[in-house]
Amino acid sequence: MKNRIFMYLFIFSVLLLLFQFINSKKIFDNSNQKVASSKAQLLKYRDSILSLEDKIHNLSQFSFDYNDHSYEYFLNQGYDVEKLMVTVTDALYSQNEYKGEQHPLVPYASTTNTKIIINSIRVLNHKWIIADFTDGQLWGEMLVVYTLNDKGELNFRVSESLLNPL
Repeated sequence: MKNRIFMYLFIFSVLLLLFQFINSKKIFDNSNQKVASSKAQLLKYRDSILSLEDKIHNLSQFSFDYNDHSYEYFLNQGYDVEKLMVTVTDALYSQNEYKGEQHPLVPYASTTNTKIIINSIRVLNHKWIIADFTDGQLWGEMLVVYTLNDKGELNFRVSESLLNPL
């Protein structure tokens, strides 16, 4: 009788060990599969990040923020460049507050009952700004030349403009 109990205990122990082994193997295989999947996703995300960094570099090529020559141009004249760029953008946006029908910079008349406004601008370098404008129905873009006189006053002049067709 004692031998049977030991035999049943031995069989039960072997079955329990077999169950534990199979269950651990499934868990281990599943975790390896997750790690491999994570590595593949990581490579995919790294490629996406590199692609986006390339796009950012290409887009920033025509931006004052990444143009060292333009930055040094104002720095050599004694300007605080960060404050100057804020002043330039604010001065251009303040052109949207005008009286009458015609915008002071946009060379086109509004086709609706609303005023033409400048929506967004990008300072390209120490001389040029590109801006887009709209009246709600029509929109366009313009290349603005800006200068600073000896007194530090800003002057804007539209060099080229484009009105997009409907």
